[in-house]
Amino acid sequence: MTLTGRTALIAAVGALFVGFVLPSWLGVLTVQLTLLIAILCDLALAAPARKLHFTRTGDTTVRLTDEARTHLTLTNPSRRTLRAEVRDAWPPSSFHPGTDIAASRHTVHIPTAERRRLTTALHPTRRGDHQAVRVTVRSYGPLGLAARQAHHHVPWTLRVLPPFTSRKHLPAKLARLRELDGRTSILTRGEGTEFDSLRDYAPGDDTRSIDWRATARQQTLAVRTWRPERDRRILLVLDTGRTSAGRVGDIPRLDASMDAALLLAALATRAGDRVDLLAYDRRIRASVQGHNAADLLPALTDALASVESELVEADARGLAATIHRRTPRRSLIVLFTGLDTAPVEEALLPVLPSLTQRNEIIVAAVADPRIEEMAAGRHTPQAVYEAAAAEQTRAARRHIADRLRHNGITVIDSTPTHLAPDLADAYLALKAAGRL
Repeated sequence: MTLTGRTALIAAVGALFVGFVLPSWLGVLTVQLTLLIAILCDLALAAPARKLHFTRTGDTTVRLTDEARTHLTLTNPSRRTLRAEVRDAWPPSSFHPGTDIAASRHTVHIPTAERRRLTTALHPTRRGDHQAVRVTVRSYGPLGLAARQAHHHVPWTLRVLPPFTSRKHLPAKLARLRELDGRTSILTRGEGTEFDSLRDYAPGDDTRSIDWRATARQQTLAVRTWRPERDRRILLVLDTGRTSAGRVGDIPRLDASMDAALLLAALATRAGDRVDLLAYDRRIRASVQGHNAADLLPALTDALASVESELVEADARGLAATIHRRTPRRSLIVLFTGLDTAPVEEALLPVLPSLTQRNEIIVAAVADPRIEEMAAGRHTPQAVYEAAAAEQTRAARRHIADRLRHNGITVIDSTPTHLAPDLADAYLALKAAGRL
């Protein structure tokens, strides 16, 4: 039983009234008895909170930062009208901090044998599976003096997917891909590895592309044109070790890497390449293999939704062994990891020769834009100190990047907003150069 503020108000008014007509002790006793009887009657007329029936419907998946709606249908099977406050509780990360909690509270008035649908709007702030906690019902009597309260478990799971904000870059990258592949009216040809067609020689064409047999047959100079090879294998590797847990701006490095991986996967599938995914630190955290172009992006977003950084050092040797098992033939391996000096020099560099022997490798790292801001500061002694620290950090990252490039690796070191398009550009450049 729950007493309300209205009960206290009635008690105070009653005490004030009888205090003038009855002796003090008799007046207090009368008020208490009257109030007790009113409370018991009100409580007896309240609809039972434990016998209510609930069903759920609504969204089961949503992209991070988008709104999801879950619907709770409440049925009143009792013979009394339900006057209640209902709270549909979810984890705090299912709402904007301090702004949307009120959306989970509802006031209902349901006559006997009727039902109402209550809608809760969710704005998740974290990826992963969000579970409904419980439904709390506080059923009041007609006078609102007391209430019955009960909790109900009405399960529901909302999977929050990566936001894929970089998809806005996809049309521009696809246009470049069509130019590269020779499907636009521009007919730009890049030297690739698959023969495409023959055409007449034009001044400025590479003489090495002349097809002398075709020239002899048609008695005019004919040149071979090429297009980037299709059906190449691409393995996206996410390092989920401790370095991926660092936050850059408002998001973890891992989330920025996921966004870049999704854009590259969308672009590569349009280019006819096969894309797989591996998330690894000391064991496999997520894996996507063998999906066709139509199913790949849904499979990737679903697999990445629940992947979180682990506060452990990544096992580079175990990662290399897993990559070897996943890539039986020459592939493009895109490794999303950090450019911190110790992890790269002690763990990654020793295993790179075994990976670069038969694969093309891109290392994609998330740079902190705050470092650039600090490096530009000179207006105070504190800013000068910060600028010196930023320059030292940048020099260390450049040194590591140069060592990786010395091993034949393409290095992309960009801020979260630029990592995805820069990585897509690097992929197209490899296509144009015939290195895939």
